[in-house]
Amino acid sequence: MPKNVDKMSLNYSPNFNEKKRASYKVKYIIFHYTGMKSEIAALRRLTNVKSKVSCHYFIKSNGQIVKIVPDLYIAWHAGISSWKKDNLLNSKSIGIEISNPGHDNGYRNFNKKQINSVIKLSKLLKKKYKIKKENILGHSDIAPLRKKDPGEKFPWKLLYKNKICLWHKISKKKCRRFRGIKLQDKNTFDSLLFKFGYKGTKNLSDKNKIIKSFQRRYRPELITGEADKECYAILKSLI
Repeated sequence: MPKNVDKMSLNYSPNFNEKKRASYKVKYIIFHYTGMKSEIAALRRLTNVKSKVSCHYFIKSNGQIVKIVPDLYIAWHAGISSWKKDNLLNSKSIGIEISNPGHDNGYRNFNKKQINSVIKLSKLLKKKYKIKKENILGHSDIAPLRKKDPGEKFPWKLLYKNKICLWHKISKKKCRRFRGIKLQDKNTFDSLLFKFGYKGTKNLSDKNKIIKSFQRRYRPELITGEADKECYAILKSLI
């Protein structure tokens, strides 16, 4: 358990692999929202043996951090997932669930207490396991065909300012100037997305979902599923 995290409590889940992993195998932090109307129901699901899902940490609406699975055991939070050359990221990641009803139940802003806990916990885990900032991701990054969380309201830019994750370096002025301008070379954009880490696909519907995941993360002001010049500039900046 990371030290110096205030308000940590324990509510262990039976849903994890019995074999312990070495600390050097922890390569990613993955953020999720619970996507359920009730915080109590979400916590019950994460600790119910029948659900077959779990995480390592659960952040409540009041900012309290609940330890669900010890770090060096594999929790069941990522499911079918990929990033760059890694697949099935459960074995290589720490999963953090944040209480929020999600897109299907009245998606709302994460509150200040929750984000303060996210920042504090992320800094400790990042340092403890030597996790690279490019490997701090959302569920929708690693499973874009089926997941939207933590969504466009998650403050990635604030986490970047706290030296936790990646963010682009394109100015607001340039973003506004490029926004909505049609991108001619979509194949190059698709290739860069794949190079950056997102799943590759030739299916148009799947491409749309992957671009939406990228936009939720790096261009949350406008989520269309269509790449424009702003998206291209942001992606080139990141790479």
